[in-house]
Amino acid sequence: MTKTTSRGRRGLGVAPLEGITGREDAPFGWAPLIILFAVGLTDRIETYIASGALPLLQAEWGFSDTMGGMIMTAPLILGAVALIPAGYVSDRFNRTGLIAVVVALWSLVTLGSALAPVFAVFFVTRAVLGAADTIDNPASSSLLADYYPPKTRAKVFGYVRLTTYAGISIGTIIGGVVGQAFGWRWAFACMVVPGLLIALLCWRLREPVRGFLDEVIARDPNKPLPIPEPDSGPSPDRAPGAGHPPKIITQLAYIWQVRTLRHVCVGLALLTLGIQGIYYWLPSLLNRDFALAPGEASTLSSLVTLSATCVGAIFGGWLGDKMHGSVRGGRLLASGVGLFVGGSWLAVALAMDHLVLLMSCVLLSSFFSSIAIPNTFASIADVVAANSRGIGFAVLNFLVVGGGALGPLVVGAISDAYGGSLLTGMYALLPMMIIAGLFVLLGRPHFDREARSVIVASRPDPPSSPPRDTRATPY
Repeated sequence: MTKTTSRGRRGLGVAPLEGITGREDAPFGWAPLIILFAVGLTDRIETYIASGALPLLQAEWGFSDTMGGMIMTAPLILGAVALIPAGYVSDRFNRTGLIAVVVALWSLVTLGSALAPVFAVFFVTRAVLGAADTIDNPASSSLLADYYPPKTRAKVFGYVRLTTYAGISIGTIIGGVVGQAFGWRWAFACMVVPGLLIALLCWRLREPVRGFLDEVIARDPNKPLPIPEPDSGPSPDRAPGAGHPPKIITQLAYIWQVRTLRHVCVGLALLTLGIQGIYYWLPSLLNRDFALAPGEASTLSSLVTLSATCVGAIFGGWLGDKMHGSVRGGRLLASGVGLFVGGSWLAVALAMDHLVLLMSCVLLSSFFSSIAIPNTFASIADVVAANSRGIGFAVLNFLVVGGGALGPLVVGAISDAYGGSLLTGMYALLPMMIIAGLFVLLGRPHFDREARSVIVASRPDPPSSPPRDTRATPY
């Protein structure tokens, strides 16, 4: 038998001694969500400080818009290269410890950006940061799926993935406001201590057993099962999907067969291409076309997108949990429609030459687009087996980061080609959001069958073939 947890264990994210059931919203408590939220928020803030400080950086070093886009593109490219190895590691080693080390390292790299004597050194530190701050994504997403059951995953992923947009907004504000008041170097330096404190919290977070929560639901959601030790290894009474992961080639072949994952990956890659390309340059657009100071431009754009995205992601998580199990492929239906509507409002926003109208339309676009944030990532957690979720989220983030890497560069290059017209570059990326919604909807017919197969495979003695009934079922 698998040995169960001792009474003397300590840390954050500890389950009750009597075990957990599949009926609880948070069987391991809410501390893991809070800590992983802080990790994601710090990650994005540190990355997007450069967006708010960009006019100040260009004023000091005099580089072009194309190079301004490369400040964001280079880190994302290196981060994309590191994602598949990061997924491999997160499926095989302690995920909470991995995240703690990565958060501490990227905080020190951010200090290097603040101390950079020349642009070349600054550029290298930003590139290294990209390789560091994407490593935590597969581990964090895999952990969330092991901490929280399917019925609350959309809400949980909504909060954590909200950090992407919230971090963009807060980081942009810090870069613009702190940079304008005290110099851009202080904008980067002020994030070092918070990052190290969050790394310490991650170190104290208890590692959950992979796939155990899925097994609880598959056996009997109403019956508490004691928690096995994370290092107890495979055992005859554990489900096949809960043991050690297969070889990486086998994992990648399995991931490719998950149709929901394929469609969602492409959709999110296209969405990120458009969103990051447009929103990265939005403060600069307000600075150039509406004569706002860097601090004013970064604050206005960030507060609008942050408030709308917070409300939209929370609403999207609630909506996705309601539609999950009651509407076929409900999470992906909500995501696809939200992306269509959000893309349409963004097209209207860029056509406005009045500041209030422009930002009002950006607010509506951010709200509807963010409905997809919790539902797409929760969908991936539902359709990928526990021992391959790290590599599954790595593939997803590889495509998402790749799309995000190209966005700022495309807008900057087109702007240079058309005499500094940022609007021209932004218009070029607008169709990506509409196409993204289409791809997400194409994954909808496969979702319920593939999600059910993960639960079926989590039973200690799974049947030889998944059930044929493809009607929506809450699991």
